[in-house]
Amino acid sequence: MSLFATKPLDRILAEAEGKHTLKKELSALQLVLLGIGAIIGAGLFTLTGPAAAQHAGPAIMLSFVVAALGCAFAGLCYSEFASMIPVAGSAYTYSYATMGELLAWIIGWDLVLEYAVGASTVAVSWTGYVVSFLRDFGINFPLHFAASPLESLKIPFTNPPIYAEGVVNLPALFIVALISTLLIVGMKESARFNAVMVSIKMMVIVLFIAFCWGLINPANHVPLIPENTTGEFGHFGFTGIIRGAGIIFFAYIGFDAVSTAAQDAKRPQRDMPIGIIGSLVICTVIYILFTYVLTGVVNYQELNDRAAVALAIDRTSHQWLKTLVKLGVIAGYSSVILVMLFGQSRVFYSMSRDGLLPKFFSDIHPSFRTPWRSNLLFMLFVGLMAAFLPLSHLGEMTSIGTLFAFVLVCAGVMVMRKTHPHLERPFKTPLVPIVPILGILVNLYLMYGLGAENWIRLFVWLAIGLCIYFGYSRSHSLLGKQEPALRK
Repeated sequence: MSLFATKPLDRILAEAEGKHTLKKELSALQLVLLGIGAIIGAGLFTLTGPAAAQHAGPAIMLSFVVAALGCAFAGLCYSEFASMIPVAGSAYTYSYATMGELLAWIIGWDLVLEYAVGASTVAVSWTGYVVSFLRDFGINFPLHFAASPLESLKIPFTNPPIYAEGVVNLPALFIVALISTLLIVGMKESARFNAVMVSIKMMVIVLFIAFCWGLINPANHVPLIPENTTGEFGHFGFTGIIRGAGIIFFAYIGFDAVSTAAQDAKRPQRDMPIGIIGSLVICTVIYILFTYVLTGVVNYQELNDRAAVALAIDRTSHQWLKTLVKLGVIAGYSSVILVMLFGQSRVFYSMSRDGLLPKFFSDIHPSFRTPWRSNLLFMLFVGLMAAFLPLSHLGEMTSIGTLFAFVLVCAGVMVMRKTHPHLERPFKTPLVPIVPILGILVNLYLMYGLGAENWIRLFVWLAIGLCIYFGYSRSHSLLGKQEPALRK
């Protein structure tokens, strides 16, 4: 079988409507909340401060705009695919229909970086805020059991900072297990939990902006773009904005996870574009307001801390905000973990249906109608990584994997316009090929800004994936087995 054989669209759509498929539960509003749940979290609360202090200065606001631009181009392309091919699998399914099995496998494997590794990374950060939140109420969780054996735990919002050497990160293991169980029980229950978490973190963000707005010092925004005095790429100046955009891009990871919910949506042709674009627009506005306040209250040179929000609150007389912000961060992280675990199970569900992964990943629970065995496996995989590995440094690796997925989706829209020009498109990406080409260029430039070290990690990860593909997937592919019959 050719490595670039594509899966017929009629078969993809027929499988989506089959008997043993996922239960359609989600409305347009729930999809928007799903997107917000995935987007607002670790990136905003923990990466904004260091990215401003080390790379962009107050222009970190512009970094969010640049990152949003790359997401917007990709989001328009995602919306066309999601309305046209309303099935689980996201970029993997789109690539299979347009660019062939090999590239589909590469993108599916690449999405593991975004979802599984990303969920582990966020779970590690979740622990620090939970431990700090408990301390506010006199509950001192044993610090040695709140970090992996390969790192020390730093408790946010403490002065001076508190560190402890780790043995195992039990809280991270707990939250992964809890959310995985929720996903097994059903999407309706998961969507309700996500809606509550989104409401909490949005309330906290609004309160932070409202109470700190009056404390903004205009001098902290001058100069808006600090001069690059070293000539080094990414050290302030324009390249600092680009480098900052690549780092805080982690703050946007998740909006594409909405597209993995196409098979769970009630009316995917109408609701998927609303969910993708709506969540992206809302979050971009929030990010710009949040960073404007943060860099206005605290000079960017003082923000080199993953708990930078605490520095802003210290400038106010509202110390109760600290506890409330911790609650908002915990809620934000929880919703991000939920959507990432959800997205991962849906991608592997689709890959398993195609024979590229064992049938285990696509087994549907007879009552809950969810891929429960896949959820169980990722509960163990993600939970153990979060419990025993120091994953807090993997945010940039997750970002480069996501950007690569965006590049392929943008390219796929152009390919599909050529190969299936008459196919019904409930939502059409405007200005093709200009928008997809701009999406490819912007996202590639953001990947370039992440540096050689992350490129090497990406290539190593893809090499491991190719070994699995040629060792197992290629020989078990249903398309490969059926292609001779199709030719007849």
